[in-house]
Amino acid sequence: MKTKLSVNINKIATVRNSRGGNLPDLVRFAELVLEAGAHGITVHPREDERHIRKDDVFVLKDLIDSYNRRHKTSAEYNIEGEPSPRYLDLVLAAKPDQATLVPVTPGEITSDHGFDFEKDLDIVQEYSKILKKERIRSSLFVETDLENLKLVSATGADRVEFYTGPFAEKFDISPEEGRAIFVSEYVPAAEEVLRQKLEINAGHDLDQNNLRVFAGLPGLSEVSIGHRLISYALEVGIAQSVREYLRALS
Repeated sequence: MKTKLSVNINKIATVRNSRGGNLPDLVRFAELVLEAGAHGITVHPREDERHIRKDDVFVLKDLIDSYNRRHKTSAEYNIEGEPSPRYLDLVLAAKPDQATLVPVTPGEITSDHGFDFEKDLDIVQEYSKILKKERIRSSLFVETDLENLKLVSATGADRVEFYTGPFAEKFDISPEEGRAIFVSEYVPAAEEVLRQKLEINAGHDLDQNNLRVFAGLPGLSEVSIGHRLISYALEVGIAQSVREYLRALS
């Protein structure tokens, strides 16, 4: 199975918003990402619109649909966000291929924890059911706790997205430490999810180095990568960055 790369372009919007106007052009960068071979675009439109704005969501939807028609391909659109009426209304209006539900703590800089299904089961069940009715694939941001993951099939979701921050942090210190946490935590967690017949995504601080290990995760369907890919693109260009990440995945 080929693992797909979805590029999160929040950081491009952050740079644009820091100055006003439309530079860098979010649509142009999304197109460059797809032309370089990425399989999809991810955005996380937060309530404060500090990067992706509501209008961006629909402009990018139009771009991806147009790109797919012109190139006869099937690039996907993934919209991340907290389970809230604001997010749900946006997703139901935009109709992405995938909606990734992420628990959000007010004031957080970035997503840094997964759902606790003992506490969050009712709301993720509700949203998964709505998304399934609208034929939008649902994914839930999770950590590797096996007891928590034993409840994942009860959510009604189609996929999980593993929070890979702890793996990336260990790998930065020592690739051996990264491999150790990969084997001891992420592989058993993936096996538990697969046992329950869900598919697997992953994301957070994955890069062209640690992906050479993480791409070996059983059942890995897709990685969603933004910060490190865009940061590396400042050195080598967006197309080259995407190509190197694709090589790492393969």
